[in-house]
Amino acid sequence: MIELSNLLTPIAGEVGIGGIGGFFAGWALKKAAKLLAVIIGLAFLGLQYLSYKSIIIIDYTALQAWANEIAGQASGAQTLLTDFIVHAPFGAAFVGGFYLGLQKG
Repeated sequence: MIELSNLLTPIAGEVGIGGIGGFFAGWALKKAAKLLAVIIGLAFLGLQYLSYKSIIIIDYTALQAWANEIAGQASGAQTLLTDFIVHAPFGAAFVGGFYLGLQKG
């Protein structure tokens, strides 16, 4: 008969590693997202200033079409995320740690 400790030890290891890995991934993603938001914001302000001074002309229709194209490509990431979450207990611990990392980051 299988002992309970032989059954729980591998699961506990996966949960621990998944939780810690998720925490650090979430923390790093939040830091990177903040930096990216600042860079994009400054670039946008710079373009708006150049447009205001009539140095450049911004085609807002083409810009909106480009943004919609990028948003459409992001939907493929949902399938990847769904496949990853299905693999429990590692996936569940990773998502929990990821959430905590986003909160602390």
